[in-house]
Amino acid sequence: MNDDDWPYETTFYGDADGEPADFLPAFDFAPEPPPSDEAVAQALHDVFGFSSLRGVQDQVVARVLAGQSTLAIMPTGAGKSLTYQLPAVLLGGTCVVVSPLIALMHDQLRSARANGIRAAALTSADADRAQTMDAFRAGELDLLYVAPERASQSYFRDLLSTARIALFAIDEAHCVSEWGHDFRPDYRLLRPLLDAFPQVPRLALTATADNHTRADILAQLGIPNEGLIVAGFDRPNIRYTIRPRDNAMRQLKAVVDENPGPGIIYAPTRARVEQLATSLATATGRRVLPYHAGLDADVRARNQAAFVASEDMVMVATVAFGMGIDKPDVRFVAHAGIPKSIEGYYQETGRAGRDGDPSVAVMFWGADDFARARQRLSEIEPHRLQSERQRLDALAGLVETAACRRAVLLRHFGEDPPQACGNCDNCLDPAGVIDVTELARKLLSAVYRTGQSYGLGHLEKVLGGEADDRVLQRGHDKLSVFGLLTEEERPLLKALARALQARGSLTPTEHGGLALGGDARLILKGEASVQIVVPPKPAPKRRGGRDDSANPVGDPLFEALRELRRTLAQEAGVPPYVVFHDSTLREMAAARPTTLDQLGRIGGVGTRKLDAYGDAFLAAIRNAG
Repeated sequence: MNDDDWPYETTFYGDADGEPADFLPAFDFAPEPPPSDEAVAQALHDVFGFSSLRGVQDQVVARVLAGQSTLAIMPTGAGKSLTYQLPAVLLGGTCVVVSPLIALMHDQLRSARANGIRAAALTSADADRAQTMDAFRAGELDLLYVAPERASQSYFRDLLSTARIALFAIDEAHCVSEWGHDFRPDYRLLRPLLDAFPQVPRLALTATADNHTRADILAQLGIPNEGLIVAGFDRPNIRYTIRPRDNAMRQLKAVVDENPGPGIIYAPTRARVEQLATSLATATGRRVLPYHAGLDADVRARNQAAFVASEDMVMVATVAFGMGIDKPDVRFVAHAGIPKSIEGYYQETGRAGRDGDPSVAVMFWGADDFARARQRLSEIEPHRLQSERQRLDALAGLVETAACRRAVLLRHFGEDPPQACGNCDNCLDPAGVIDVTELARKLLSAVYRTGQSYGLGHLEKVLGGEADDRVLQRGHDKLSVFGLLTEEERPLLKALARALQARGSLTPTEHGGLALGGDARLILKGEASVQIVVPPKPAPKRRGGRDDSANPVGDPLFEALRELRRTLAQEAGVPPYVVFHDSTLREMAAARPTTLDQLGRIGGVGTRKLDAYGDAFLAAIRNAG
């Protein structure tokens, strides 16, 4: 986003030359008394349809209502948006929400407005910006969404001085830290805006931040250390599976076939996105669309809108996709290659199962993924190189572990989880671990003695004693490593090479060969050991998606309510989940309320939605007998 689309630059709060005037606050920003517990509970029920806050939401909301600045580290699906939307309807003035993507703002706008919250956005995609500014100045907005690029401008600060500000909420706050996995320089420019309103509390929110990143966020946004609140990172409804990639199309087709609900597949390049989208649509019969920065903006917008509104579509995308949606019913997230880091993996997989229903996260990885990632380290600024190398090593440890995947993830974020979770591939189908140090020494010796310029295929022939023309021409049949490979070792060689590349002991050469790297010399000298994971035999398929999560008992009333929801959503021009989540429909189907009062006690049915949809859903329940 740029500033060319900002209206009134030369007339609104500027001098005669159109430059922003000196900042002169025109409003008293003295804090107001916090609302009572009864008022909080009433607003929570009437606006959002909830009987209580969950997790650390109560701690965060209490600090915000008391005017205290806070950094909340909360996992995706833990209800971060509620921690500023609830105060926004309770406090006088407007909550200004800084959010990184226009699509994310608009997605949250739909949900907020459906609950009766007065919300608007100032973005390049909004044609009603003049009306929005008028509404803000008149005190008619509870929420005002803005991108960091606009929020950091002095004329926006001048606009904010004309009405009461209740709260600054900085979403995706890890973007402010250069140590974070998704650093955005514009977030660094927010501090002057925040400091211009010292009595307005600040709420920074993110799902992913290690200790270093948390400290940086606190410092960059001027939040005291005692304002840090960290929720547990566990997402127990997500089943994690990580497998070596052998036939990506076959593997991804199986994921799509096993999970009928909406899904996201992340691919590393635009070309791969296009290829997978086309092939999977043909192979599965599902609607599969691409999303990447190379597509026309209108096409990207249409594809994203179709996915948000769909109950079964698959989006194949680069990693830029997903931050811009708040879709709760994504049933699976698959990676066709490795993500950038464990933080990135956690955030991307966290886009599955925001509604709390069972979901799956599957990653297919190859040695070449890590080879390319380690090559990219040469492009990193020197002062960040060590931390980025550590991130990659941590990711290699996650994909190669035979232990509980969830435990590895949670320990990375500073938690002390149980040794087993019971809901990841290694817990459900334990893998074996074997020591292959001697085989590793043979392979590394072959790499060294052949000149560190040949690929695995040639090395396997040398080690296996296969004297083909290429081996003979180069005299590699005369090497001491020729024929060292045993028949028992041969099936392990590819897995070993993959593991050595993941940990950096082998690195790719410019022309596709392999060279020694990392701890290779320690392995050769017997000072480091190597173990590899032997995957278990394929287990019987566990179906995910709608069959065993959305409607676990096959209740026809639930399906009738989903059909009604679909119709109402189409009429309102909103995604189905904006009307009601599946969990709300399941509770309706189980409780079978007969009055509006009974329906209003269902979780997720607030006053606005009860007025808008109550009679229609009661009629559907009555008609079902």
